[in-house]
Formats: sequence, structure tokens, C-alpha cells
Amino acid sequence: MTTPKPSRRSFLKTASTSAAVIAASSSLDALRAATPVHSGEGKIKVGIVGVGGRGSGAAVQALRAHPENVLHAVGDAFLDRLEGGLDGITEAMGERASAQIDVPPERQFVGLDAIDKVLASGVDVILLATPPGFRPMQIEKAIEKGVHVFAEKPVATDAAGVRRVRAACELAKKKKLTVVSGLCYRYHDARRATIQLLQSGAIGEILAIQGNYITGELWSFPRQPQWTEMEWQLRNWLYYPWLAGDHIAEQHIHTLDVMAWMKKDVYPIAAASLGGRQVRTDPLFGTVYDHFATVYEWADGTRGFSYCRQQSGCWRDVNEYVIGSEGKANVFQHTINGRINWRFEGHADDMYQSEHDAMFSAIRRGRVINNGEYMCNSTMMALMGRMAAYSGQRVTWDEANNSQEVLMPDNVTLDMTPPKFEVAMPGKTKFS
Repeated sequence: MTTPKPSRRSFLKTASTSAAVIAASSSLDALRAATPVHSGEGKIKVGIVGVGGRGSGAAVQALRAHPENVLHAVGDAFLDRLEGGLDGITEAMGERASAQIDVPPERQFVGLDAIDKVLASGVDVILLATPPGFRPMQIEKAIEKGVHVFAEKPVATDAAGVRRVRAACELAKKKKLTVVSGLCYRYHDARRATIQLLQSGAIGEILAIQGNYITGELWSFPRQPQWTEMEWQLRNWLYYPWLAGDHIAEQHIHTLDVMAWMKKDVYPIAAASLGGRQVRTDPLFGTVYDHFATVYEWADGTRGFSYCRQQSGCWRDVNEYVIGSEGKANVFQHTINGRINWRFEGHADDMYQSEHDAMFSAIRRGRVINNGEYMCNSTMMALMGRMAAYSGQRVTWDEANNSQEVLMPDNVTLDMTPPKFEVAMPGKTKFS
């Protein structure tokens, strides 16, 4: 979901989606406030910061959401990433590229200040797909500028960043700006139908949830002699908690978000976790863990058993299994066996496309989507699990939310020394 190295083949595969607009569905209408923002037809200028694989895919999906959406400006920390990503977007759009991509050299911005330049170029919507550590600052700047936001997940790597994003999303409500989250499972028709049935009691009271994101190792870029240590870490950001939040936040957040969603967005009150590095012990992998096993506790007694692993050559599983007082559910297979026996029989839509269809349909209809609350809370749920694993302590929701730990420095530059973090040692690393 977060491969930043663009390839023409991957773009073509990602972009082969339906362009049908689903935002008129009643379940999405419930998320919106009927306030005019940008109603009607006409061009909507789209900008993107972070033109890696996920960012470039998001740009293609934004353009496919409506024929009058135009890519107006692009930005990335590195020239090769920008050029490769823009080439991939152009190829994926095919015959529509000339009509929907208008990015002359003067609107192609390279550097860690690209966010400022893209926002100053006159965009209406910005897609944020840089390393998550930068997300709070970028969301703040976009909302302050009056620009609609699509923000990839997670939205921060520490509690201080989550607090900043919460405040920015509240400001977005006042400014009647749309904020759509990259937590794409919520825009998947089959999962939405499954969760709605679980919320309505199809298996009785939810007693336990097992959420797995057990997969293999991801990409890395070999160190080049001309790179500074900062450039090395930025290009391999997955492996540094200050940039990624560790993979419990950067990847497993999808699973955690579904677990909270089926609980009607009531979040757990505490977490205890086991985690560490068994396989990815080389310095190539920075200081992140390669596995977590976390128990989340809800106030009503529900337990969530959360497992994530990034190790190659092992069994894989990405799913949520739910046990209720009157049945069970398999969320990935979209099946329920309980008070009713049910399987989703409809068309399985492309959730990545659907979130952009919903966003741009809402903007053009003069309505607002604000996913701020759940994207912040699900980020916090992931960070709470990381805090518990790193420290070896049971961490409560309030403790996690009020954490004073700050991983992401202000004003990052390519010539500065990156923050130094040791691999966390449970029982020795202190919760703060």
C-alpha cells in the first residue's frame, strides 16, 4: 500500500479502476454537512506533495474521479522521485493526460519546502503522501491556506502531531473544507456493508476481534555515496519511527481502524503489547520493529487481539475475525454467520478510487466530508500500541493522548543531522 518507487507497470495496474462516482450513497452522505464549497462544474486544480508509488497512484485516482480535475502542481523532496512519479502518472492517464495534466516546469517543485510552493501555486485540493512525520505540518498549512486535503495514513508519528492534526481538522470544519483520509477500507462497499451489519447486531454483542496484518518485508533503497544521512533516512523512511511511526502505525493502522469502526468508533481504553526485531536486525532497517502483538481493551470488556509482522518467508494474513455473543464474522471475506447468514454478493469496488470519487463529488456538490476524527483516533490507537510495545507497559488511552514524546523535529533540512533514536528495549525504554 505504500511502495514509493514508481513503475509504469504498477501505475497501469493501480489505475485500471472504475470511474463511477459513488459519493451519492446514503452512508457517505451521513458524513457530510450540506454547506456550499465549490459547487458546479469547471476545473478543480489538484496538487500533490510526495510523488512516490502511493502518491502517484492517488494523483491518478484524483484525476479519474472527474474529467475536469486537473493536475496543476507537483512537489517532492527529490528530483528523481518527482520525475519518475510524474512520468508514471502521465502514462497511467493515457489519452486523458494532455487534457488533465498541466504541470509545466515552473510548477514542479523539489525540496522539503515543496508543500509551500505547491500551495502557493493556486491549487484547490492537495494530496499529501510524504512520510507521515511531515503530515501535521502539511495539513496545518493546507487548511490555513483554504485548500481541501486528501491525507494519507497515518496522520502523525507522535501524540503531539495528532493533537496538531485534530486542531487543524476543527479549523477545516469552520472553513467548510473537505478532509479525506487515506484509511481506504472505509470507502470499500463490501467492508462497509459488513461493518454496518456488525454494528446493527448481526452477531450480537461483539466480544473479541482478531486483527491481522501479517505480511513480508517491504522495499528499501541502497545507500549512495553522495547521500547525506538525512537523505538516506528520508528515502528509506519506513524504518525510522520519527518519519513512519513504525509499521504498526504506517501499515497496520488499516486493521486497527476497522476494529474501531466495527465498535462504532468507540476506541479502546488501554493497550498492552509485545514486539521486537527478530529478522530485520541489520542497520538497513533503522530502528523499527518487525513484529507486534497487541491486546486492546475496550471499556465494555471487548478485547482486540492485534498482530502485525513484516518478515519474509512466513505465513501471511490480512484480515479481521470477529466473535460475537450470537455468531462470528470474517471481514475480508465479507461473511457473517450468526443471527443471519450473509455474504456480500455485490460488486467489489476499488476502495482507492472510491475515496477520491467521494471527495471530488462532495466538493463539486457543495458539500463537506471531514474524516478528521477517525483518522486522528485510529492514528492514536496505533501509536498507543507502539508505546506499549516499546516501553513494555500497559498504556491507557488518556496516557497515550497526553504523551509528551516528540519524535518529529521542526524545520527539517537535508543538511541537518537526523534525530537519533536507539532501538526500543521493553522494560528499559521509558514511556513519556
